Amino acid sequence: MRRSMKLAAVVLSGSLGMASLAACGAKSTDTNASSGSSDGLKVGMAYDIGGRGDQSFNDSAARGLDKAKADLGVSVTEAEAKTGEAEADKETRLKNLIDGGYKTIIAVGFVYQQAVDKVAKDNPNVKFAIIDSNDKDQPSNVTSLVFAEQEGSYLAGVAAANKSKGHHIGFIGGVQSELIKKFEAGYKAGAKSVDPNIQIETTYLTTPPDFSGFNSPDKGKEAAQGQLDKGADVIYSAAGSSGNGAIEAVANAGKLAIGVDSDQASQPALSKFKNSIMTSMVKNVDTAVYSYIDSVKKGSPFTGVKLFDLKANGVSLATTGGKIDDIQDKLKAASDAITSGATTIPTTPAQ
Repeated sequence: MRRSMKLAAVVLSGSLGMASLAACGAKSTDTNASSGSSDGLKVGMAYDIGGRGDQSFNDSAARGLDKAKADLGVSVTEAEAKTGEAEADKETRLKNLIDGGYKTIIAVGFVYQQAVDKVAKDNPNVKFAIIDSNDKDQPSNVTSLVFAEQEGSYLAGVAAANKSKGHHIGFIGGVQSELIKKFEAGYKAGAKSVDPNIQIETTYLTTPPDFSGFNSPDKGKEAAQGQLDKGADVIYSAAGSSGNGAIEAVANAGKLAIGVDSDQASQPALSKFKNSIMTSMVKNVDTAVYSYIDSVKKGSPFTGVKLFDLKANGVSLATTGGKIDDIQDKLKAASDAITSGATTIPTTPAQ
């Protein structure tokens, strides 16, 4: 489901730095940049594997960047990680953005943590934000934008258990990492809060350092088919664009899928499957990206760790299609219990 045309290089007039950006496959979407102007805030975005067009995680970040460009008048340039690339490639991508004059850089995904730590330490005057990661030893010029994925996933589990006809559901994780385990933990806890005896299938597509599980729709489709064959009738995928394959398998079987990160029932590339997408656990990465850029532009940038939880509208369940309208009272009760502190959601799956 990725774009057919990859990010094109843009070479700025007389700019050696932007020639470096061209070498790393970056794309400028700013009219000022193309004319060589250095006025205004310049923001570089380094996407995770899959990039803009993944219908999920990266696209949510892209929406925040687009809003900042439209509303705040910032200049932007984008680049993306490649499957199987070396750590040095991530460092080079970040350095090239800096050389191109971009002094506010957002790294999309925990895969950038090591590279961000190193490059930020070497460039203390550059502001960095990293999404979905928090290294306690990261330099002071790095801000972590993190989410309570377990809270939104808990609500997804409540919905799944209420909608499953066979008391049998599934979870597919793209990469078996600490981050994705938060999705799994919340989903299972939510489902079991409704039906303690519910059966839950769990499949991870890859384990680090193999991150292709976030960009392999064929693997997602195969994993979902395996869970369907075992009797699961609602499947939640936290797997980037691999989840697109899982949604396809679920739709073909006439069962229900739960999307992730973006409202996947409203994504044009998934429109033919929208009737099978019961809901999506929306992680409002766009809100985090826009809020961070706005804070920098106002001269009071976020620092340390900025948490976007259920209370702060950092996570939510999509209602497109009306398939969870009939259980809104149950979902509201579960949500209220989380925001009031009455219910605490685990961040690691129960054994």
